[in-house]
Amino acid sequence: MKVLVINCGSSSLKYQLIDSQTEEALAVGLCERIGIDGRLNHTPKKTGEKIVIEKDMPDHEVAIGMVIDALVDPEHGVISSLSEIDAIGHRLVHGGEKFTKSVIIDEEVIKGVEEVSPLAPLHNPANLIGVRACEAKLPGVPNVGVFDTAFHQTMEPVAYMYGLPYEYYEKYKVRRYGFHGTSHSFVSKRAMDILGLDPNNSKVIVCHLGNGSSVSAIKNGKVVDTSMGMTPMEGLIMGTRCGDMDPTIVEYLAHCLDKSLEEVMTILNKESGVYGLSGGVSSDFRDLEAAANDGNKKAELAIDVFAYRTAKYIGAYIASLNGVDAIAFTAGLGENNFVVRNQIMSNFGYMGIAIDQEKNKIRGEETVISTPDSKVKVVVVPTNEELAIARETVELVGK
Repeated sequence: MKVLVINCGSSSLKYQLIDSQTEEALAVGLCERIGIDGRLNHTPKKTGEKIVIEKDMPDHEVAIGMVIDALVDPEHGVISSLSEIDAIGHRLVHGGEKFTKSVIIDEEVIKGVEEVSPLAPLHNPANLIGVRACEAKLPGVPNVGVFDTAFHQTMEPVAYMYGLPYEYYEKYKVRRYGFHGTSHSFVSKRAMDILGLDPNNSKVIVCHLGNGSSVSAIKNGKVVDTSMGMTPMEGLIMGTRCGDMDPTIVEYLAHCLDKSLEEVMTILNKESGVYGLSGGVSSDFRDLEAAANDGNKKAELAIDVFAYRTAKYIGAYIASLNGVDAIAFTAGLGENNFVVRNQIMSNFGYMGIAIDQEKNKIRGEETVISTPDSKVKVVVVPTNEELAIARETVELVGK
């Protein structure tokens, strides 16, 4: 079975065509600058050569059409006809409380996603544009929605409720939802496989660390708590997002800077995090490390604050789980930055956690980086959200 995985942003579209039997990506690609000018980056697995096509992409339907054309192209395509595409899996960012698992998309589902779109006004509408475009270009092919928030819906009210008037939850659904759920699900399951843990008797903490970062506590395969909140702003300090802070700061900055609420929120979303802490050096940890090594104290501080905040969340989740069997690192930073991994884990020597410094030097490889006698296993697991989406899709529409 071949599954086309689609991840639509407001002006971009990532895709993979995955063979569900081998679980290999036959082709990967990215449509950029949709609605501006348009660029398709397409890489077939059989050659590994990236094909770049510059062409106007006024909307997502045109982008989907270009993806399809690339997949069946006689020269750099990977399938002979569209009939080989058996299903389409879509990343949908916010399912609210309405969607607690992946679903086959129909008009009722689309209406439900639209109803919770105020919780993710930038993401959900873009995701649905991709769904509609696929329906138009590939009629009759089933579409499946896989929600970023779904995996976290096993949290109890004690973990997801905020200290606000209860009616705000009842009327407006203000609560913690969590994100990166597809990644946390994939990585936690893979970590348990690698370490031989019993999925029904295990305590795992997953650290999804990248430009967007989150930590989750998973007990017996179900999420107990997660760091992101009603939106991806809460939790860890990230690339450009501020993470946890006193909410009064918003009002204070609005007065100090003579800016509107919306302008301050833009600062917290796009100008803060390690980028802001470093004085605008970068949101990329490679740049921050280079600057820190050159003596830039602000860049060094940004790295230290990020590692400290991550360690605090791990410590909190050890408490919420009443212990931990394994800690997994994933995503761009978690998979590739051994310095930050080591800095985070140096806070847990009191628990008998020990890191093998040689094994920890790996980048992007599936590896147990704790020592054999470590009381808690620490593992690096490259995430594969596209494969996770494909698996969910096959489970629902498998042939």
